[in-house]
Amino acid sequence: MAEEPELTKRAGRPSRAQVRRRRAVALGVVVLALVAVVVAVAAVPHIGRHHVAPPPPPPPPHTYRVVFPEGFTRAQMAQRVEAVARIARRERHGRPVKLASGPYLAASRVARIPCFGGARHTNLEGFLFPSTYDFLATTTSRRLVQDQLTAFCQSWRTVDLRYARSKNLTSYDVLTIASMIQGEAVVASERPLIAAVIYNRLRLGMPLAIDAALRYALHIPGTKSILESQLQNPTPYNLRLHTGLPPTPIDNPGLASIVAAAHPAHVDYLYFVAKPDKRHHFFTASASAFQQYECAHGYGC
Repeated sequence: MAEEPELTKRAGRPSRAQVRRRRAVALGVVVLALVAVVVAVAAVPHIGRHHVAPPPPPPPPHTYRVVFPEGFTRAQMAQRVEAVARIARRERHGRPVKLASGPYLAASRVARIPCFGGARHTNLEGFLFPSTYDFLATTTSRRLVQDQLTAFCQSWRTVDLRYARSKNLTSYDVLTIASMIQGEAVVASERPLIAAVIYNRLRLGMPLAIDAALRYALHIPGTKSILESQLQNPTPYNLRLHTGLPPTPIDNPGLASIVAAAHPAHVDYLYFVAKPDKRHHFFTASASAFQQYECAHGYGC
């Protein structure tokens, strides 16, 4: 009797290859089923659920702006602070702002100036750099003053002081001279010329006769004439009576005036007087030419 083939004997048991194929097919079916479920769930809207969007970010705080022109004094800056603070309060419908003239005057009275060796100065006239500053309702006067001092040092560090130091002038002397240039010059090209007059008069021991210093001390606005009695006031800011520089800067100069104070023109001028246009000046090294010009233009003989 012939033997049955091996396959006939083991027909009830699948081979290993068949088992692997069946398992792969089953796994593929399960994966496809899971993918179908996920797609179906994603496609069906969430009935009964409300999608809540995240709240929008709060708007940025509103900024305000204060502009300090070159040549403003500390007192004028305090007045400007009060004016812009009033505008900010009005725009905020009466809600308060931190800036105010009183705190500004207090904050600008004493400070250490990093670019002046970190020395503590008890008069910040000259150091309150004139520029445009943005502020918030929460900005304090101390913060604004610190921003001005930072801006001053950033500009001051760009100035070459070697020539001024060769003339035995200190950094504070240069700043004081710059404030007088700022107070007298209207036309930019005349700044180095006015600086030259100041340098030349200092070298010769002549009174500087800068009336802007007297106006500063006696609070005389530029729109008013100086009275004869005021010209006799003994204040150390009366540079007709006293030689040398005034005790402090007389305003807060811009960078152009500071540069001119460090780099005067190389001319021999000793005198200058305003021309009729009230912008330009007549410069001369001759006292007689100066007097003749004054007489010819009604300044007195």
